[in-house]
Amino acid sequence: MGSAAPRQTFGTPDQIAVMVDLQAFVEQQTAEHLERRKLWFPNELLSADAHDTEAADADLAEVREAAKGLPDTIRVALALNLLTEEGLPHFHRLIATHLGNESPWSTWNNMWTAEEDRHGCAMRDYCRDARIFNMGALEKMQYRYIESGFNPDWQQDPYRLLAYTSMQEKATQVAHANTGRTCAKYEPRIQRILAHIAGDESRHYAFYRASFGGILERDTNNALFSLLKVMPALAMPGHSMPGYDHMSDVVRRADIYGPRHYQAIVEELLDHWKIGALSGLSAAGRECQDKLMKIPARLARMADYLEAKAAGVRSFSFDFIYDRSITL
Repeated sequence: MGSAAPRQTFGTPDQIAVMVDLQAFVEQQTAEHLERRKLWFPNELLSADAHDTEAADADLAEVREAAKGLPDTIRVALALNLLTEEGLPHFHRLIATHLGNESPWSTWNNMWTAEEDRHGCAMRDYCRDARIFNMGALEKMQYRYIESGFNPDWQQDPYRLLAYTSMQEKATQVAHANTGRTCAKYEPRIQRILAHIAGDESRHYAFYRASFGGILERDTNNALFSLLKVMPALAMPGHSMPGYDHMSDVVRRADIYGPRHYQAIVEELLDHWKIGALSGLSAAGRECQDKLMKIPARLARMADYLEAKAAGVRSFSFDFIYDRSITL
């Protein structure tokens, strides 16, 4: 019988020491999150209780009728948002492997996972009850996404995990909020659901942003290096699934989420963490600082290029909306 494989270590000894030192801070941030939290459940937003009355059935019929008016661009955004939320198993695993299973980090991860789980449930309940998709096609796409995995190349670096989650949670908040606002004039129930989800994402963003800020205070030069590895090009969950690029292009053209929104997120975080004002850095740290401060301009140029490239009309079709053509 062969020997067991060695346990993979996530973080250098210095990084592990920083993460341990942050545990009291994480406990405080978790407590503050609980004070701010507004715990809600999907059934409160679209009831499916066994004792539902005729009035509830009539309400659902009204939602379903109104949802018929949702444009296909919004349906694509809802599909992309739902698939993103249903990638939750990958994120729980990544956080657990990078931050451990027996510490204040794991307490946060378990609570965060429970809160996030409601997002996919609420959106799936709505999409199924409102009958806005070919659900069989969407379920196959979701299955392929989960089966293919999500394994970003973070080099076993826990700092990169927290840099990534800071940006990704804000990006998800923006995508949900913008989708909800676009939905509002067609079907207000989904706008209400997405507003609840976006509120959660905003509070999760605050936790991860504060946690990475704590790392910056304790290990500034190495934190800047990790941030530089993640910030220039954020790979959203599901980016490897079939059709993701086309779905993202539709969402970008509809001005729901795209490079301009990500540029604003980067600028917000660089300002919040006061990256440009950091002093006392090593030579390597100053180099990372300089490159980080140039990222917004680089992202602006990238957005200009994509918009110029996409200036013409383009058609899209997706099986989850029965291959109807979308021309943008």
